[in-house]
Amino acid sequence: MTPPRPELGPPPPLRADGLRIIALGGLGEIGRNMTVFEHAGRLLIVDCGVLFPETDQPGIDLILPDFTAIRDRLDDIEAVILTHAHEDHIGAVPYLLRERRDIPLIGTRLTLALMVAKLQEHRIQPVTLQIREEERHSFGPFDCEFLAVNHSIPDAVAVAIRTDAGLVLHTGDFKMDQLPLDGRLTDLGGFARLGREGVDLLLSDSTNAEVPGFVASERTIAPVLDKVFREAERRIVVACFASHVHRVQQVLDAAEAHGRSVCFIGRSMVRNMGVARELGLLQVPPGLVIDARDVDSLPDRNICLISTGSQGEPLSALSRMANRDHAIRIEAGDTVVLASSLIPGNETAVYRVINGLTRWGAKVVHKGVAMVHTSGHAPAGELLYVLNATRPSNMMPVHGEWRHLRAHGALAEATGVPPDRIILAEDGTVVDLIDGQASITGAVPCGMVFVDGLAVGDVGESSLKDRRILGEEGFITITVVVDAAAGKVVVGPDLSARGFSDARGAFDEVQSRLADALNDAMRSGMTDTNALQQLVRRTVGRWVNERYRRRPMILPVVLEV
Repeated sequence: MTPPRPELGPPPPLRADGLRIIALGGLGEIGRNMTVFEHAGRLLIVDCGVLFPETDQPGIDLILPDFTAIRDRLDDIEAVILTHAHEDHIGAVPYLLRERRDIPLIGTRLTLALMVAKLQEHRIQPVTLQIREEERHSFGPFDCEFLAVNHSIPDAVAVAIRTDAGLVLHTGDFKMDQLPLDGRLTDLGGFARLGREGVDLLLSDSTNAEVPGFVASERTIAPVLDKVFREAERRIVVACFASHVHRVQQVLDAAEAHGRSVCFIGRSMVRNMGVARELGLLQVPPGLVIDARDVDSLPDRNICLISTGSQGEPLSALSRMANRDHAIRIEAGDTVVLASSLIPGNETAVYRVINGLTRWGAKVVHKGVAMVHTSGHAPAGELLYVLNATRPSNMMPVHGEWRHLRAHGALAEATGVPPDRIILAEDGTVVDLIDGQASITGAVPCGMVFVDGLAVGDVGESSLKDRRILGEEGFITITVVVDAAAGKVVVGPDLSARGFSDARGAFDEVQSRLADALNDAMRSGMTDTNALQQLVRRTVGRWVNERYRRRPMILPVVLEV
């Protein structure tokens, strides 16, 4: 397998007969999926998603792909193909369209409907082209064929991209559920047909490459939900992704069978299920769904709430219920179902929510104790089927952390793909397909772009480091007034702190040490206030480290009379 090389520089100009592939997100991480294809001077983008922040990124709302590599080539973009409507594949589209609003968005009916609803919140009216599986459309030099794939959201597709440089198959996110609720199977026959034509490069979903075997069918969840509904004595709260139409359909069916009315909780859940219902993808019996204002008017045994927050998001409805910060108050005897898997990195947040719900007496049912979720991503057995059906000349694992990418690469090697044609890349790595051979040729700048409130890109790693220090160590401010001419301290030093120590008199010891250090420095001729501030920072920092083994943020203010 060809690993990435950190020392890579800028790539050479692309040969006229070559195809360039640059992932601006989605490699080495779960989320932020965005792949740029370049051929004949034109660009095609597949997906443009977001990554959700981890605990060491305080205050961050979203993480976007880095558009730096394409920012001066926005006019060369033919289109953005959206494989499906999950946030990690469409969430960054509004931010890309802020830079060029008329980039065409290509997707299936549900994908575009959810995308347009999202863009309305950003006050953007997009240019769209609705496609279906088995259709072919050309976008500049890119001839694209769309193939149905089964996933945890309806209407997902893979895309085969034909150019003069060769045929590339991008699977998007997929699994091969043999009994899908909507009857829409992954087009393995289409994959095999492409394999006979000759797949020069396969980009394939790696999320479950470490998991052996085959995915359980979505239909296996229905009996488990039926048991949960049958045994629940009070209210039922089901938390799942706001885009999981099939899961919501199963909950609706169970609720109707057991005489419970359903209420959607959470803005994205209400919006997405409204769209799915309008498109006929969600079947809702008349009178089953009620407004949140009517919940209290019904007996607890007749209520089912479908909520967001299955990943422990701090501001989600379920997290607020766990914290008693929501109109819906969890009581003893309530049943909460977490009908989703854990996204890597969210474990602590999810367990915190589970503990919070349990504290109030709720019975929490999750994947660890019952079959209430099945993955939307193909495990190793299914990935082998795709590799054997397509027989790619070159293979590049995508959509996964490093362990997933390497495991997928090992599967490709086991099926006969030569090791030197299995490309392990990271975000920003440039891969060129020339004369049927894929190889790493360079790298482009590709960092993380943080969304903090309304600010995009204003917060960097330096600011995050400061936030982590403030959150973990607190800060100390020191104010002192000096008379440089007389060479002495006039007022202070006065020390105050937040998040550091509540002990009274904690700074008595260092105050006299600091005053002596300042007086000695000024008598030696140090009069510059910036130099005196550095002296204050060093003196207090050394004392804090010796006394407390802590490293708070130290903010000195030296004023001169």
